[in-house]
Amino acid sequence: MTIFRAGGWVMYPLLFLSILALTLVVERAIYWAGNMGNGRRFALYLADLRSGNRAGAIARARDDKGILARYLRTLGATHSELTEGVALAAIESIRPAIERSSAALPVIIAAAPLLGILGTVTGIIQSFDLLGQASGVSDPTAVAGGIAEALYTTAFGLTVALIAVFPHALFKARAERTLARLEALAGAMVDAD
Repeated sequence: MTIFRAGGWVMYPLLFLSILALTLVVERAIYWAGNMGNGRRFALYLADLRSGNRAGAIARARDDKGILARYLRTLGATHSELTEGVALAAIESIRPAIERSSAALPVIIAAAPLLGILGTVTGIIQSFDLLGQASGVSDPTAVAGGIAEALYTTAFGLTVALIAVFPHALFKARAERTLARLEALAGAMVDAD
């Protein structure tokens, strides 16, 4: 708490961003952990579809709870003629779940260091203001407080960004790979129809 108070008012938005980043990272980690093994399942579904066994791929998807299986079940339940447009529209219905928080984490990654720098600037201004007073500085700890504010906010802002940057890169890669697999399944499903 001492460090938090020494960081000044900028620490409050940084604390909010850190809690938000951790929440989004945990949520995405749980989501992707529930969709592990998509590569193996994808290969099995694609093999069924390429061999013309559309019913087999859909039957295999009935026991699976992953994204790919949900997509195949959605296409299997389509009563109209399966066209490329229908298959791609089904992907778009699943896309929001796959890309959730894909816009929020980059904003946090960019904003946290900027808030840290803002804290640095306000801390340095406070220190220079004390140094510039006509009476002079009799207590060097007063100047040190402004410098501490500058350093704490910068460090906290960078820490918040680092908490989010690596998971965001991982989640973005998983989302892109999953969407590419869905598009491949869409093409194979249309061809198998």
